[in-house]
Amino acid sequence: MAVEIVTYENEHFAEVVSLWREAFPNDRPWNNAASTIPMKRAFQPDLFIVALDMGQVIGSVMAGYDGHRGWINRIAVLQSHRKRGIGNALMREAELRLHAMGCTKINLQVLASNAAVVEFYRRLGYSVEERISMSKRIGEPFSS
Repeated sequence: MAVEIVTYENEHFAEVVSLWREAFPNDRPWNNAASTIPMKRAFQPDLFIVALDMGQVIGSVMAGYDGHRGWINRIAVLQSHRKRGIGNALMREAELRLHAMGCTKINLQVLASNAAVVEFYRRLGYSVEERISMSKRIGEPFSS
């Protein structure tokens, strides 16, 4: 299998939607691809990366950089393609692109109950920091 890691293009939309439905079955409505992808494409589109196997989207990751910290979001690999290094390759590419922008530290959030994902990131050199994650939804239609 020759996996290709590339920047997301609009032609990948339907396959990313399918990937996210599989990877995030209990996802919140505000994370839906129809709104998330156009917003990401409008800001740092080079940090939306997909993995392709023979042209089919098999993985994705979105990253961002605010000039202070980098962030990793929405990393996903099709179940049929897991345990083959695709997640590692996506993370490496995201890290390289963030580093090229001047980023020196990357943050990400994981549900504490998701031990498998926590272990995946630990193997990549990430560590748990004692922080409290806080958030606030603003605007319509997702207030409160």
